[in-house]
Amino acid sequence: MVHGPPTFYSSTSSNWSGYNLGYLSTNTKYTSISGTWKVPTATAHKAGQAEHGATWIGIGGGCLNTSCTETDSTLIQAGTEQDVSKTGKAKYSAWYELIPETSTTEPITVRPGDVIHCSITETSSGEWSIVLTDTTNGQNFTENTAYSSSELTAEWIVETPVVVGTGGSGVAKLPDLGNVHFTNAQANSANAGLAPADAIQLINSKSKPISTPSDPNSKGNAFYVCTWASTCTA
Repeated sequence: MVHGPPTFYSSTSSNWSGYNLGYLSTNTKYTSISGTWKVPTATAHKAGQAEHGATWIGIGGGCLNTSCTETDSTLIQAGTEQDVSKTGKAKYSAWYELIPETSTTEPITVRPGDVIHCSITETSSGEWSIVLTDTTNGQNFTENTAYSSSELTAEWIVETPVVVGTGGSGVAKLPDLGNVHFTNAQANSANAGLAPADAIQLINSKSKPISTPSDPNSKGNAFYVCTWASTCTA
């Protein structure tokens, strides 16, 4: 599984939905990010097909401005996975990833409805700490790692990851995740200050909306992502 940078079309994406802050719009580099979300319940959107959805925060990999005329190729990220098999069985996990490497699944248990808090922090130049805690059951993981990041973007995302297999690779189909709620969004240890212009909508190859973020709350630190919806209300 690869949770990598997507193809962007202005404020829409081939596999991301959520919010993105970029250096060319904010004149800010990002050395820390955090956020909280509730693990969504994954159900099959279409019977008989394998479907994959990821919920995460990250630094790098996004749009450098709100019009998305420039993007970034580095990405350090962590979050939860919500997948559905061809038989309709749901599976949940927690992971982190350093692009261009594939994701690493961590040996902690996450279940739908669990509240996840995650942070990614540069502790010294080129050294990062990734901490993900399931605040519902108390399980967590911490990874301290070296990574060369551009520090140019920060994001809170619901994604259809790229699935790599013997038959090649391709963007996964998205399961029905309902409405995913992000809260406590912070960048550089301060309120993220999200604005509607920072939103990214996931669309398919025919430009049909698949997953849509709501406007942020009045504090600019919380929003919903409504899967399989063209509109979303906070």
